[in-house]
Amino acid sequence: MPLLGFGVYQNYNTKPSVLEAFQAGYRHIDSAQAYRNEGAVGEAVRESGIPREELFITTKCTSKTHGYDSTLKGVEESLARFSFDYIDLFLIHDPLSGAERRLDTYRALLDAQKAGKIRTVGVSNYGIKHLDEIKTAGLPMPSVNQIEVHPLCQQRPIVEYCRAHAIVVQAYCPIIRGQMGHLAIQAVANKYGRDPAQILIRWSLQNGFVPLPKSSTPSRIHSNAAVYDFELGPEDMEQLGTLDLGKAGAVSWNPVDAA
Repeated sequence: MPLLGFGVYQNYNTKPSVLEAFQAGYRHIDSAQAYRNEGAVGEAVRESGIPREELFITTKCTSKTHGYDSTLKGVEESLARFSFDYIDLFLIHDPLSGAERRLDTYRALLDAQKAGKIRTVGVSNYGIKHLDEIKTAGLPMPSVNQIEVHPLCQQRPIVEYCRAHAIVVQAYCPIIRGQMGHLAIQAVANKYGRDPAQILIRWSLQNGFVPLPKSSTPSRIHSNAAVYDFELGPEDMEQLGTLDLGKAGAVSWNPVDAA
């Protein structure tokens, strides 16, 4: 899995944005059934000329489609929309369907993985309770948990649980949906002569997360990927780490406490 992904949530110009992302060096695209742009991502993959095996493509199934049979049907529908033979990573998009349907959905994805239609199975927006359900059911733990993570919302208990169980944490909203005006973020950006977004992406990478910045602006797509020629010092990582507001710092739905 490439350590930097390109998110396409609410991107209504998906195909050209993904092609621009490929030009900027991204090889990891994060889509979802609910985004209604799997087809555009697939078109960009084919038009790019990049071999399919060099790309890592994610999609997700939202709670309204959860259930064993409906999930298997959804996998087939996603494959058809992408025009792919397989999907690299398939996530349960949220835990809002309740324990029984969550587990039925997870079992369906594991079976789709056994059938070669999915390479990797994961979850998104899962709290510790939801991850423990999988463990208690005696099922393999997910490879990935995609959650909102940035300096203002660090989700530390979930992150610690994931690290203890070898679950990769993918970070959505890594640049706080553009809300980067905090004086501490600006100060670190000025110190390094970098955009605040680059500082936040670098913070995510240095914490071992897989950040998924999104943009439809070509210049931003490129600058968000230009984060491998500098490193934040420990004092700056520590300073950004003090900004955590817990759940109050979330800028998305963040349904990790769902019943």
